[in-house]
Amino acid sequence: MPLTSSGTQPHCVVYDGHIALPDDPATLHDPAAALAVARRLGGMLWVSMTSPSDAQVHDLAAALELAPLGVASTLRTNQRSKLDRFGDHLYVVLQPAQYDDAAETVECHEVDVIVGDDVFVASSSDGAVDIEALRAKVEEHPDNLDRGPYGVLWGAFEFVTRGYRGVLDGVEHDIDEIEEQLFGDDEDVSRRIFALQREVIDLGHATAPLEDMLDRLQRLVDDRTDAPSPPAFAEIADRARYIDARVSAFRSTLDNALTVHATILDGRRNDAMQRMTEQSIEQNDQVKKISSWAAIGFAPTLVAGIYGMNFRYMPELEQTWGYPFALALMVAVSAALYVAFKKKDWL
Repeated sequence: MPLTSSGTQPHCVVYDGHIALPDDPATLHDPAAALAVARRLGGMLWVSMTSPSDAQVHDLAAALELAPLGVASTLRTNQRSKLDRFGDHLYVVLQPAQYDDAAETVECHEVDVIVGDDVFVASSSDGAVDIEALRAKVEEHPDNLDRGPYGVLWGAFEFVTRGYRGVLDGVEHDIDEIEEQLFGDDEDVSRRIFALQREVIDLGHATAPLEDMLDRLQRLVDDRTDAPSPPAFAEIADRARYIDARVSAFRSTLDNALTVHATILDGRRNDAMQRMTEQSIEQNDQVKKISSWAAIGFAPTLVAGIYGMNFRYMPELEQTWGYPFALALMVAVSAALYVAFKKKDWL
């Protein structure tokens, strides 16, 4: 019977070899009935689900006799890429990614895949991934469909890993811009580096597990003696290693860029402090010179001021040596102050 209706219903497609049978209203949304048809033909069932409810997932599990632990794994969201086996089915989480160059963000979306001997289920929990587009890509390679669900799984990995190329190129382009920006005057580049670094870390969560997943899948299909010409997961594993190496290189480059920028900023701050210190020293020297000359100039003014007060009883004024004495006193005090300031290096 059809699954509980809540949101988008599952889309069931029966394959006889690499040929998809025409949609049949009796099986289109009924996985149990569609699986029965696929088994009668010796073919395979594909089930697509977009934003399924918990009830739909539980109904699907009952129809396909899925293990409870596998169902619980499928219901969890925000998972990293992973591969588990519960009962007779594989449970795979893939994270196709897109890069928003304007916002410099990596958008990873979860796709849950369930693989059995004659069934392949693909579910986009948030509806961001077009599962039907994935099926169309797989159908471009009929030989993979002939290999059954594991051949389709190979096609899914091929689709996801090839999609990372545009993401990696976009991140690399922005890293190149950051390297050029490092030696400019924009101090906010550190904020850009840190933001991009977080996006690269998120991308690494999606890509790092792929190599191990694909190696395990290759060993698994190699052990299936009943599978003619098993899919070559090892080929995609090589690409996964390359992807992971590039992501690791991005993280290292951004770490180094952050260190270099911090060093440049420290150097600029040190240069600014040095200039301020030099200016302060120069200002102090100027103040010392001004103060010294002011003191030297004040000495004769003081003597002249005393003798210019016109007191009635000022004996020196009536002496013939009074005037030369006053001049000599002005010169002597000024000279003494000049020598004193000169010794202190104020002049």
